[in-house]
Amino acid sequence: MIGLISTIYRFLWGDLFSIPLPGGGSVGISLLVLMLIPTGVYFTIRTRFLPIRLFPEMLRLTLEKRSGSHAGAISGLQTLIVSTATRVGMGNLVGVVAAISAGGAGAVFWMWISALLGASTAFIEATLAQLYKEKDPLYGGYRGGPAYYIHHFAEEKLGGKKRRYTIVAVLFAISGLICWCGISQVISNSVSSAFQNAFHIPPLYTTIILVALSAVIVLRKNATVKVLDVLVPIMAGCYFLLTLLLLVKNIPLLPAVFQRIFAEAFGLRQVVAGGFGAVLMNGVKRGLFSNEAGSGSAPCAAAAADVTHPVKAGLLQALGVFIDTIVICSCTAFIMLMTPESDMAGLQGMDLLQASMRHHLGQFGVVFIALVLWLFSFSTFIGILFYARSNVAYLFGDNWLSQTAYKVLALIMLFIGGLATYTFVWDLGDVGIGLMTVFNIIVILPMSKQALAALKEYEQTLRSRS
Repeated sequence: MIGLISTIYRFLWGDLFSIPLPGGGSVGISLLVLMLIPTGVYFTIRTRFLPIRLFPEMLRLTLEKRSGSHAGAISGLQTLIVSTATRVGMGNLVGVVAAISAGGAGAVFWMWISALLGASTAFIEATLAQLYKEKDPLYGGYRGGPAYYIHHFAEEKLGGKKRRYTIVAVLFAISGLICWCGISQVISNSVSSAFQNAFHIPPLYTTIILVALSAVIVLRKNATVKVLDVLVPIMAGCYFLLTLLLLVKNIPLLPAVFQRIFAEAFGLRQVVAGGFGAVLMNGVKRGLFSNEAGSGSAPCAAAAADVTHPVKAGLLQALGVFIDTIVICSCTAFIMLMTPESDMAGLQGMDLLQASMRHHLGQFGVVFIALVLWLFSFSTFIGILFYARSNVAYLFGDNWLSQTAYKVLALIMLFIGGLATYTFVWDLGDVGIGLMTVFNIIVILPMSKQALAALKEYEQTLRSRS
């Protein structure tokens, strides 16, 4: 079994082939990058560069209230907060550190490019989730996501006959539940390690507190959205404001930081040294899998939005990609690049980031990063269990037994992960999100014409109002 999972992992995440470059280097292309980048380019062109063109409209929609058409539903902004909770996680901290360590400062530029492309993909999948959402008899409001629009797509291809399940939709839902269990373990392990480094607290104590707090929230019917409404703006806002203060404090260094980012993104030195492939692919991969565009996760939240037009939910999720990569990931990158390399020699992962923060803010910086990681990870766990609702309902029907059973399983995985340095389930998490992406992309490409038609209609409405 372990050998099978490892084989699938290498197929999804490993290099399918390499493109040789001048200087003896090469760019390795994985299946997921091969699917996500062309898809992002295609949707960016088809939407006529929507992330840039409609950015003011995205910001306006954050101020729009819930339409009030269905009791128990949540607003578009609230679904943006839920999806931001899961996007803004360890990838924004450790993932960015890893990208810069492996690919240099130039990786940051390619993260930005992947975000612009990913925003268009996020728009398409979130709009489709809205088009095929259903009423949620258990939690109130709406539910949906890729399992539901994949199901409808398969029914149409099979002659329109109604079915309880379709194969690809079932595979997507199972992959999602596997992925989120794996992520639960990684979350608690990262938090317990960071607290041990910052406060010398044994992992057992940190894990017990994390699991207890999580259980209080996720086992209550509708506490998730209420908690994230408060938690996400605070955690993201604090991290962003602290970064701004550091940027102001180190403003003389900024021109050199930007020069380094752009020079290493295109620089001859990287090409000649054979390192351009590492710069490009580390930036692209970290950007794609930090913002989750195309994986089918965020549409599970987008479907729950009570909005007057499906495109509004799509635009808000496109904004979520911007918040994740352009804002939060860039914060981590700037903190890293303003730190002397001598202070970070020989370090990696969270130790590298904590050393960088120690340079800027002393011991307070180490403590701050530990607390931020705890908030990012805690909100991610709560958010992924919100995602899981619709997938559990698709597989097992509308009943509290299956909903509660999955939550308990995720809490058990959260506990195990805090105490174990490595478990097999972590690899299952990576395989899960990879399979989710494959199943999602192969369906949203042919279904995209519906989202594009909805966008055209929405823009016509906007023009008629102006």
